[in-house]
Amino acid sequence: MPVKDAVVERFREICAQRKIKWNELAVRAGVTPSSVYSMADERRRELSINLIKKLCDGLDMTLGEFFSTPMFDELEQEIK
Repeated sequence: MPVKDAVVERFREICAQRKIKWNELAVRAGVTPSSVYSMADERRRELSINLIKKLCDGLDMTLGEFFSTPMFDELEQEIK
């Protein structure tokens, strides 16, 4: 799984656990809803760490907590 897909999946997981919709995540993070929806767009290839940090702030979690899952430890190398 590419890292971008893993990031989107992780946000989906957390939001589902907390019963938060994308729009609410955007409001909590102080970003536009379109930023959150475009993050999930399969055509978009890259995400900024700034957006990830803001979304984590909106979820009241650190980047360390966000990335501390087996999903990220098991990612394949991006360089081929």
